[in-house]
Amino acid sequence: MRFLTPALLLLAALLAGCAHPPRAESPAAVDRADANPAMVELAIVDTTVVDVRSGALLAHRDVSVDHGRIVAIEPAGAASARRTVDGAGRFLIPGLWDMHVHFGGGEALVDENRDLLPLYVAHGVTTVRDAAGDLSGHVLQWRDQIARGELQGPTLYTSGPKIEGKGSIWPGDLEVANQAELDAALDQLQALHVDFVKITDNALPTPLFEAALRGARRRGMVTSAHIPMSLSLDAVAADGLGSIEHMGYALKSGSPREDEISARSADGTLAYRDALTLAADTFDETRALAAYRRLAAHGTAITPTLYGSRVTAYLDQVDHRGDDFLAYIGPGLKATYNWRVERAARDDAAAIAARHRVYERSASLLPLLQRAGVTVLIGTDVGFLNSYNYPGIGLHDEMREYVRYGLTPLQTLQSATLRNAGFLGHGDESGEIAVGKVADLVLLDADPLQDIEATRRIQAVVLKGDYLDRAALDALLEQVRARTAQREATYRAQPPAP
Repeated sequence: MRFLTPALLLLAALLAGCAHPPRAESPAAVDRADANPAMVELAIVDTTVVDVRSGALLAHRDVSVDHGRIVAIEPAGAASARRTVDGAGRFLIPGLWDMHVHFGGGEALVDENRDLLPLYVAHGVTTVRDAAGDLSGHVLQWRDQIARGELQGPTLYTSGPKIEGKGSIWPGDLEVANQAELDAALDQLQALHVDFVKITDNALPTPLFEAALRGARRRGMVTSAHIPMSLSLDAVAADGLGSIEHMGYALKSGSPREDEISARSADGTLAYRDALTLAADTFDETRALAAYRRLAAHGTAITPTLYGSRVTAYLDQVDHRGDDFLAYIGPGLKATYNWRVERAARDDAAAIAARHRVYERSASLLPLLQRAGVTVLIGTDVGFLNSYNYPGIGLHDEMREYVRYGLTPLQTLQSATLRNAGFLGHGDESGEIAVGKVADLVLLDADPLQDIEATRRIQAVVLKGDYLDRAALDALLEQVRARTAQREATYRAQPPAP
């Protein structure tokens, strides 16, 4: 198998020698020695609290924060704090979660990837789930530095390196060829204290894929995966899959030709893209709804990652090369966008039309999954390789797609908060505004239950108790923009490779 790098082995040894750092609290922002003990550190007063569990709007509330936790939610006028923020006319929501991000592109891009962290915070994304890349050692260190308050960024959960077969096209994977190597890979991931296990199907034989799901479940490890087209949703759910990554994997179960698609995918006579097109073109809603209800009964969730798929599907109609947000993306990361763009440019008219049909059918599954009781998470697939899909702002683009294709703003917010936190087992710590929970909060200028676009109108972010007003958020963005501009200048000054 492909073993961990020396850096990852060292990190595993360090982690094995100490307790896993606490994830919930950041250090107190103010020395309380000379402070009035009756006063909390921060209060957002006279605001409207959005109860994402019930959909209620709790007007004229004071929300008090101390030592990184919400300590009181009271009628306006009750709070006593050393720092008071006027929330009148504004709406307070829990910090947002992005459940599918990537850091990668090679060691040369470590700094560019680290600069993605403030982009999340500046857009109200206070927690992210890293779904594997080729910088796992750095990501694991960032995770723990953030937890200790040594690095500003969203709370970070990570799979570490993902499990794949021999000859994977993705760098940084743990490649396995047999059960013994799979067991060793799971041992290594446990030594790294990963937050979940990511399994993909590029080169991993189907029997080992299922063995990985079952092995992780026996160890009590949460899993997420790309599903081999040869397997059914029923099979992977029974094996213990925690979450399906990307909506396209849910298409096939709605086709009356599912068995044919599975068999031809297994014997290599049907390419993946053609399988998706066939599934979309033969989709039956009644059949799909029954399959999704079985999926829900097993407790398997799905992270659709719609917006990035929309970008790729409609590259023939929308030119993103002038996107304003490119000013925040380093030149090395931008260069990784080329492979999807170039591949899409080779498509003929029939292939382009098929891209559109597959996307529209995939996105239309959202209300079906919701009706079936499947836990719909929300993640973006932002990071390296995924063209014009941007960290931070991308979550708001994703939420727009959820509403466009049939979820309500409340259901969408629940996916971005409660459901994401609950999936990773942190529902008692995060995901809603309640006493005792981590103080990850976003103060908005408009009501997101009326219009999901209101989540973009951010007045302030509270990150584990630290208050960042609009000026501080803008400063984060400007710092990233300035560093990116400097990298661009250096990049352009370099002579072209021979």
